[in-house]
Amino acid sequence: MTASTRRFMITAAAAAATAPLLLRAGPAAAQAASGYPSRPVRLIVPFPPGQAADIFARLMADELSKRWPQRVVVENRSGGAGALGMEAGARAAPDGYTLLVGTSGTLGVNPSVMPHLPYDAERDFAAITNIFTLPLVLVAHPGTGPEDLRGMLARAREKPGALNYASAGPGTAQHMAMEMLAHRAGVRMTHVPYRGSGPAMADLIAGNVPLMMDSLASALPQVQAGRARALAVTSRARAPQLPAVTTVAEAGLEGYEALGWSGLVAPAATPPEILARINADAVAILRDPAVSARMLELGGFPAPGTPEEFGGFIRGEIAKWRQVAREANVRLEG
Repeated sequence: MTASTRRFMITAAAAAATAPLLLRAGPAAAQAASGYPSRPVRLIVPFPPGQAADIFARLMADELSKRWPQRVVVENRSGGAGALGMEAGARAAPDGYTLLVGTSGTLGVNPSVMPHLPYDAERDFAAITNIFTLPLVLVAHPGTGPEDLRGMLARAREKPGALNYASAGPGTAQHMAMEMLAHRAGVRMTHVPYRGSGPAMADLIAGNVPLMMDSLASALPQVQAGRARALAVTSRARAPQLPAVTTVAEAGLEGYEALGWSGLVAPAATPPEILARINADAVAILRDPAVSARMLELGGFPAPGTPEEFGGFIRGEIAKWRQVAREANVRLEG
């Protein structure tokens, strides 16, 4: 079977799955979905360029632009741990021409630690599909950071609060994964937040901060180049991209797991027939073998699904991080 044949079969299967939704919505809705999009679509990424959410959003935007008669344009709107971009998306017209990348930080962690968010993670957005999941990775400066996770924990216990670690910002998945690690290990470290993982990684490479929790996708090139040392990954199993790097659980914190993820969402009142059309095309892309291979190469694992599945996943993540926030006593103003 050729690659083009596989792509045709995947697209056909996705269309067949979506057809009943459109028929139930009525002929007018089906016609509106068939004509979508008739102008460029904006995809808001609530973080700076270079982070995992941005990397995979651009991949999805490129692939959707190939399938649709209009371009999908990525718009980076960072700030407030992703809150500014999410607020802009929540207030956008619910017509299918503004989509957002919702992440483990903006839709999982933020509602758990920020009491004054300018958006409601469960009411303001309609789930479309998850795009990917990926492990986070704890990295250290090769010269000044600890050699491994056990050494890091020993240093933290010796001088509580003296060991600094960087993250992509307060309330991000990277921050909360590190807080969960510290709480379960019974150590205290000092959080040094940055506005995005790019500036944080630059300071780690320069030796200005010894540790950082980052997504595998954005940290992998630095680890492969020897500019950062990987101490542990946060998934239950080792990452195939870094098979020699142990998991946090293997290093002594049994049961520990923290994953990053990003998915497509839209303003809450977006017509269901439009959501179904986007879901069908996005799922077909994520199941394309060439796209899957590229995502794995970048450090992510494709995670296509239905809007209902993604909505349930988001609710589960909110509950999980609320428990972590209570355990670690994390509360942020935002």
